[in-house]
Amino acid sequence: MPLSRRILAEAIGTFGLVFFCAGGIVAGALPNTGIGLMGVALTQALALGVLVTAFMNISGAHFNPAVTLGFLVGGRIRPGPAAAYITVQLVAAVAAAWLVTALLPGNAVMAAALGTPMIQNGITLGQAIAIEAVLTFFLVSAYYGTAVAPTAPAVGGFGIGLVLFVAIMIGGPLTGASINPARAFGPAAVSGNWLGHMAYWIGPMVGAVAAALVWERGLMERTPPGA
Repeated sequence: MPLSRRILAEAIGTFGLVFFCAGGIVAGALPNTGIGLMGVALTQALALGVLVTAFMNISGAHFNPAVTLGFLVGGRIRPGPAAAYITVQLVAAVAAAWLVTALLPGNAVMAAALGTPMIQNGITLGQAIAIEAVLTFFLVSAYYGTAVAPTAPAVGGFGIGLVLFVAIMIGGPLTGASINPARAFGPAAVSGNWLGHMAYWIGPMVGAVAAALVWERGLMERTPPGA
């Protein structure tokens, strides 16, 4: 698959994911919507499941710098394409966050801080990093178990989406359960809210690398790199 097509797929997929993630949180800040934590989790899980299913045969449907890093460590993408993936993921995330501010009511955008993930009171930075790392470990494990492994079940991206649903239900009240540096970066760049932002890079990347190593060296027979 030409790199240009893969980059386009990553751009569209990441844009859609961040738009629905941030937009769903902002919509939940409107009066009388009743979306709540479960609604936010379901919105994000369905968005990821549909987008991964749509684009997985083109780019692998990473939509997440941590996933790309994990696949790079696992030898499933080369450094050049990996750098291009991460660059376009971040640009698309910023564009999506900007569109949310342009389309949704300003009072809801401000109330929800544009959906920027935040560390809750009582959670230290170290705990936040650990939470994001553990949740990302299982997200990347879902990629390996349902999309990479030769014996992966034919469930499309919905197994990956379900992991995101559970992660948000558990980690949402603690760290926002970003488990995706691009998902955190886009809203933070547009809103200017960078508080605790490093947790949303360090944690997911540690978790993704750990998952890649466990799967590549312990759970799955090694296959030639796919990119």
